[in-house]
Amino acid sequence: MADQVTGRILLNPWRLSPRWRIGVGAVIVAITYGGLISAKPDSVHGGVGGPAALLALCGYTLGAMLIVSGAVAGLPTTTVALLPVAITINIVMGKIVYFSGLPLQLDSIGTVLVGVLAGPAAGAATGALASIVVGMTITPGALPYAVTAALIGFIAGTLARAGWFRRLPTALLAGGVIGVAAGIVSAPITAFVFGNAGGTVGQSAVIATFQAYGNSMLKAASLQGLVADPLDKALTVALALTLLAGLPSGYVHRFPFVQQHRVLAVHRLMPRRT
Repeated sequence: MADQVTGRILLNPWRLSPRWRIGVGAVIVAITYGGLISAKPDSVHGGVGGPAALLALCGYTLGAMLIVSGAVAGLPTTTVALLPVAITINIVMGKIVYFSGLPLQLDSIGTVLVGVLAGPAAGAATGALASIVVGMTITPGALPYAVTAALIGFIAGTLARAGWFRRLPTALLAGGVIGVAAGIVSAPITAFVFGNAGGTVGQSAVIATFQAYGNSMLKAASLQGLVADPLDKALTVALALTLLAGLPSGYVHRFPFVQQHRVLAVHRLMPRRT
């Protein structure tokens, strides 16, 4: 039986069930991450054609696409219709902040919004899809970060299910938790694949500052992520909640995830009377 499953994965992983695709994608991501950490390629990585970059591009992109295909397969129509809007919000806000030179990103607002409204799978699909779209149309360097984007959406949905988004203080704390996880996962990509050339001007400056104090590229990238990402994701959560507050209660009420897990304050669960 195990040989048959392995053969199916090798021959055509897209024929697997949605859960298997998510599982296989997660395994590929974990192996890629572990490979980068254990190999510790030089910071002088040889550009996007270097071995580390190819490993990350292939491993993270394939893993993210498998996770997306598995996650989207089980989403209701209401959620699927929200994905393009959320992805557009991510792209527009991300580019505005990128050109501002701030050491922030704010490119996950739509991802968090979908995670809160529709759950971990929908949030992961939104984040990964946004990175894949940007990577294939605007910035190829965004492709490896599809894994980080998927993780952001998954954690946002998981914490929403646990009730962290019912109150603003715990919602901002959730943003900090998301930021720590994102910083840890992104650090080897920034350090080993792009050599501190894949982020904003502000992020690169912060990493360079940590390096100036004798830290390795990986440690500097990790410290930058742990310092900047929690703040970035807390602001992201605050902006996502601002958008959510502007949505009609009747529309929010249409998402089964919101009702089933009471992810928002009680007054937000009651549709407006006309």
